[in-house]
Amino acid sequence: MPRIELTYYSDVLCIWAHAAQARVDEVLENFADQVSVAYRFCSVFGDTEHKIGVGWSDRGGYPGFNAHLRDVAAQFDDLKIHPNLWLKVRPASSASAHLVLKAVEQVNAAALPPLLLRLRDAFFLEGRDISCWDVQKDLLLQSGLAVESVRSQIDNGRAFAALEADQRDMAALKVQGSPTILLNNGRQTLYGNVGYRIIEANIRELLNSPAAGSASWC
Repeated sequence: MPRIELTYYSDVLCIWAHAAQARVDEVLENFADQVSVAYRFCSVFGDTEHKIGVGWSDRGGYPGFNAHLRDVAAQFDDLKIHPNLWLKVRPASSASAHLVLKAVEQVNAAALPPLLLRLRDAFFLEGRDISCWDVQKDLLLQSGLAVESVRSQIDNGRAFAALEADQRDMAALKVQGSPTILLNNGRQTLYGNVGYRIIEANIRELLNSPAAGSASWC
């Protein structure tokens, strides 16, 4: 039986996606031979000055957003965040990190998930500005990836094309934001802070009844 593909849209700077990663990992652990995950990226923090500096201007600005992150983290037993996030550490955009991830995907697709985790840990736990190339390069080296091979996929435009494809498909599938999990060719959408049992129930539905959710002739 072919594997069920779970498409996972997220923004690397999104704390809800940071929290949801544990559920994705649990899916891969419990359904190792039955489910595969396709990682895609959406631009929620593409312009953080606009999103936080402007968007949160009436809710305390950057300090207010930092307090919001701490409130979210407090809802999860194992979710820790660095105290300087958005106070002293203010990435300009998640887009540059997404671009590096798509470049890595072109070189070695299996290396994308662990690098995504490393980028998130570098920001949320270590308080590093992962929008900067110097930080990204350091994390690539730490991950044992050839920096020049990755950079070549940016220079030749392929990483840009892959990231654009994510944005195009996101619009076509009506993905609302980060994190979003899609199953059954986009017919089943789980958006936001969705518990593991809900994800599991959707997967088991497809495993037990492959025709579930298939397109009708109407």
